[in-house]
Amino acid sequence: VRLRPVTMALHHDLRIDADRLWQRLEALGEIGAVHGPNGERGCARLALTDADRDGRDLVVSWMVDLGMNVSIDAIGNVVATRAGSDPTAAAVMVGSHIDTVRTGGRFDGNLGVLAGLEIVETLAQHDVTTRRPIQVAFFTDEEGARFAPDMLGSLVYVGGLAVEEALDVTAADDGARLGDELSRIGYAGPTPVPAAGFPHAYTELHIEQGPVLEDDGVTIGVVTGVQGISWTEVTITGQSAHAGTTPMQLRRDPLAVAARAIHEVRLIAGYFGAPQVATVGMLDVVPNLVNVIPSTVTFTIDLRNTDEARLKEAEAEVFAVCRAYASDEGCEITMRTLARFEPVEFDDAMIDLVEGTSQRLGFTTRRMPSGAGHDAQMLARVCPTSMVFVPSVNGLSHNIAEYTTPADVEAGANVLLHVVLARAAE
Repeated sequence: VRLRPVTMALHHDLRIDADRLWQRLEALGEIGAVHGPNGERGCARLALTDADRDGRDLVVSWMVDLGMNVSIDAIGNVVATRAGSDPTAAAVMVGSHIDTVRTGGRFDGNLGVLAGLEIVETLAQHDVTTRRPIQVAFFTDEEGARFAPDMLGSLVYVGGLAVEEALDVTAADDGARLGDELSRIGYAGPTPVPAAGFPHAYTELHIEQGPVLEDDGVTIGVVTGVQGISWTEVTITGQSAHAGTTPMQLRRDPLAVAARAIHEVRLIAGYFGAPQVATVGMLDVVPNLVNVIPSTVTFTIDLRNTDEARLKEAEAEVFAVCRAYASDEGCEITMRTLARFEPVEFDDAMIDLVEGTSQRLGFTTRRMPSGAGHDAQMLARVCPTSMVFVPSVNGLSHNIAEYTTPADVEAGANVLLHVVLARAAE
């Protein structure tokens, strides 16, 4: 078959096969599937578990079936390449992740990867080649649910974290070493990181994971950037004692400290106002017995803001409160940074391209920042980057009830297709 060079005029009417994309989403969603009491279907596919291995194997098999050249690097990132007409040109990359949180959905991350494969199959089906190669990638441990920090694989890919340091990270749940788990599942690849050459451009299709697009009745979110993220683990150490015989004024109760601090975290977020958000998502009490004053309490604080200066102010306020309350109770406190990323602004030309493409295809649009972290914020360090959001039903994500309609999946994938065609023709 002779492949024709892509031209924008020639391929305005090109569209993806929505049923084929949906079938792949369904198939990948069955690996690590979890089910809710009301028929909800989600995924528990934590990074570098057996389920993650099986999901990786399935996606790689699709890449191979499409005739793509598959590369696996030393942190387990997988990059598949479809050749372009110019072998010297840098590739246009799309992608995301396929790992999930423990109670995750079938769309978060998966959509960006599988939409990339659908673009490749659509181009092959219509005998279209592009000047630049097209790459589809999925990055290791984007969620950070098992190994902190989140976006770990893409951070290593762009050189923001040494691979040796990343391989030594241990899992929060069972203490497993990341490098050992990577080898165990067979995805410790030979390709060096950071990458030897970075993409010409990167675009990531993703569900919004919030309620804004659905509430506004808008189909495409044109993402302007990603807000800054601060994850901190706080450990309060007091004195375990009998709940019935220890007078209140003589107690050193770390849970009482944690309770005051957690309440204050929410109040501080309200004081700063939107877009500041604050979440305590994990709480571990030792020994966790009904009639024993705890000895140690560990909890996490997740702070996010689109303004770096305001994020720093929120951190200072929250950390000062935690220290003060621990001192009041006669407890010791330690704080450990799990992740810290400054806000990211995406490339103006890429933002305009996503917006213009969406409107040309007849979709309503809204410019918006991302409240969640994404691999795109790491790729933005090394190449022009953008993101395409599609609505999340009821704003749900990191929840087995997460859902995006087939029509919105199709719309987002078609926007991604034409963004890729435009950049790959350059």
